[in-house]
Amino acid sequence: MADEKRVWALAATVCDPEVPVLTIEDLGVLRAVHVDSGSGADGAERGETPVVTVEITPTYSGCPAVDAMRDDILSTLDRAGYRDVTVRTVLAPAWTTDWMSDEGKAKLEAFGIAPPAPRGTGGRVGLGLGIRCPRCGSLHTREVSHFGSTSCKALYVCQKCGEPFDHFKAH
Repeated sequence: MADEKRVWALAATVCDPEVPVLTIEDLGVLRAVHVDSGSGADGAERGETPVVTVEITPTYSGCPAVDAMRDDILSTLDRAGYRDVTVRTVLAPAWTTDWMSDEGKAKLEAFGIAPPAPRGTGGRVGLGLGIRCPRCGSLHTREVSHFGSTSCKALYVCQKCGEPFDHFKAH
């Protein structure tokens, strides 16, 4: 169990390559860690290398960042001495923005990306008024393009401060 907590903590430091202010834990992509220390409880004492499996769920099934996440997880764990590591992509249940941590949503907003609202709200806040501008807080915004810098985001512009911004779409 201690190994699983350590491996989780290490994997949790890996950043999302498309939104580097978020870790894969913030994003809710890191789903599970399993460590098999070898045959029996004394496997590690005999110098056996633990077998590690890390499970991630991409934000959508065609997400191009999955390979980079996998490579970063493998590299991070290798530097920590874990050599026998498998990163599994798990598609069910499908990822949802509800899996994002509150801390992750706050990091998005501080970075200038409007975070997703809970699913079922259409991403809108208040009384369905609009997407809140992460720069000035205005709800007087409009969608410019349904796709922003990545497929997970839409491009908006604030009609109060005039600044464009990405909105992380609710899934």
